[in-house]
Amino acid sequence: MENPAVKEKRAFGRFPVQIMLRYLNLDSSEKESLAATHDISVRGLCLVSDEPLPRDTPLDIWLYVSDAAEQIYVKGRVIWSDNTDSSKYRIGVSLENAAINPIFLALKSIQFRIRQFQRY
Repeated sequence: MENPAVKEKRAFGRFPVQIMLRYLNLDSSEKESLAATHDISVRGLCLVSDEPLPRDTPLDIWLYVSDAAEQIYVKGRVIWSDNTDSSKYRIGVSLENAAINPIFLALKSIQFRIRQFQRY
C-alpha cells in the first residue's frame, strides 16, 4: 500500500522497459560500458550497470532501440545511484536537452522481440 505522506516528485511517468545501451562516463578516460534500462520517461531513465556512478557524473548514452543499426543518442547526468542485492547498480539519469518518447521506445523494443521470437 502506498504511503500518502510520500509525494511523487517526477513530472513524467516512467515506463518499465528494458533497452540495451552503452554509455561513456565523461569524467573518466575509461572505455564505454554496457548496461540496460530499468525504466524510461520523457526526461530521464533508470539504468542497471555493473559499476557505480557518482552523483553529477555526465554521460553520453546510446540506446539500442531494436538492433545495433538503430540507436538514439542522448546526454545525461547521474542523479542517484543505488546498489542492488545482485552486485548491480540502479542509476537514475536525468536527460539533458533531450526529450525521448518512452512509448515509442517501448513499442520498438516489443516489435524487435516479436521479430526475434518469430525467427524460431
